[in-house]
Amino acid sequence: LYSFFNSSASYRVRIALALKGIHYQTVGVNIRIGQQNELAYRRMNPVGLVPTLLTDDGESLSQSLAITDWLDRHFPQSPLLPTADPARSRVLEIVYVIACDIHPVNNLRVLRYLSEELKVSEEEKKRWYAHWIRQGLSAVEQLLLQRPPGPFCVGDSPTLADCCLIPQWANALRMGCDLSGYPRCKAIYDACTQLPAFIAAAPENQQDKISA
Repeated sequence: LYSFFNSSASYRVRIALALKGIHYQTVGVNIRIGQQNELAYRRMNPVGLVPTLLTDDGESLSQSLAITDWLDRHFPQSPLLPTADPARSRVLEIVYVIACDIHPVNNLRVLRYLSEELKVSEEEKKRWYAHWIRQGLSAVEQLLLQRPPGPFCVGDSPTLADCCLIPQWANALRMGCDLSGYPRCKAIYDACTQLPAFIAAAPENQQDKISA
């Protein structure tokens, strides 16, 4: 797995691998200094993002949701997506709010563009980040309130929704966002981060961790 320790997309995949009990080797790709743009890496991942999963048969897969889909089909233990509705659709609702609405406008390359190309101040950049966190997590909180309370987003075990929520919440904490308005999200974060799979996948426990 080619990843960066506090990339939320990489974090999603690490959680999925840990939940399924799959042993893997990590190769750190430091996206802060541009290692994702090196030719050898671009050959595996033309978009130049993390993570990339290199399978045992030599196939390279990019995009965290494509990787988790592949994992679910090839390693069906501890499924990340329920097979039947409405649970499957409920999981995907949350996944897409986070992976399609929050993350793309708040990832490193967007924040770097704001700073380096548009000359946005650090304070303005934080307001940008916090705005999209509020938009997205408000929706997730409402989706969670529409279903019975429990330790996970959907059902009695972690799903892909939890794999997406926990890294996004962790990054929002790191960016100093006010998260007091999302008690259901916080309860799920608190429950998940006590589990061995989530602990093993956490940024602070990665070999490629570097100083913030």
